[in-house]
Amino acid sequence: MFKKVNSTKNLYKPDAVIFDTDNTLYEYAPANEKAEKAVERKVNALLGVNSKLYRTTYAQSKKEIKKQLGMTASSHSRLLYYQRFLEILGFKAQLMTALDLEQTFWRTFLANAPLFPGVTQLLDYLRSKNILIAIVTDLTSHIQMRKMTYFNLEETFDAFVTSEEIGADKPDYRNFELVLNKLGLTKNNNIWMVGDNPYTDIIGARSIGATTFQKINNLEKIGEGKYMPDFVFSNFEEFYNNIINLIN
Repeated sequence: MFKKVNSTKNLYKPDAVIFDTDNTLYEYAPANEKAEKAVERKVNALLGVNSKLYRTTYAQSKKEIKKQLGMTASSHSRLLYYQRFLEILGFKAQLMTALDLEQTFWRTFLANAPLFPGVTQLLDYLRSKNILIAIVTDLTSHIQMRKMTYFNLEETFDAFVTSEEIGADKPDYRNFELVLNKLGLTKNNNIWMVGDNPYTDIIGARSIGATTFQKINNLEKIGEGKYMPDFVFSNFEEFYNNIINLIN
């Protein structure tokens, strides 16, 4: 599926294409589930905490950190989640254990997070046509850079922005203005934004006048009203096949 949703929007060759990361370049949920189960097993082995207690306490720690930090990159930090998790259980400042749990999470996560089919082909094609490509993503720079390195994309992008750099998650307009600045472009350039989330990606990209593409995964809904993208697609092969003639 690749279709126009906004009937007033036409496609023109872009000066740059900006990509979200999580659930856009790869599927987040399966990797996250396996990573959390790996941590659960380690917590049981190291601390004797059963699965039920682990899950309820972890959910509480995550909720507390997000409430404390709001929509910031650090609010997604597994290290902070596990630190708070240990504190809630009365283990106090078990710093090495918190670090160990975080590393277990991300090692398992990355080992189970392949890129969607067609991503590398699309990125290589855009580069071959001298179209700038960039990342704008939430979460901390260290983790998102680590993902790019794992994907062998560490030298692929012309600009890379995480919400940690400006102190607020998308859709905060500063994320998008910063990536334009890094690319040496302005709102007058033709920018495309590719992401899965109608709120963070579509609304955010509108702040720089970008043409928006929502990637639909599984049963996700197409954004409506002010969250409506200009185009939707379900896989990168379709995206590539529908833009190749336009760009050539």
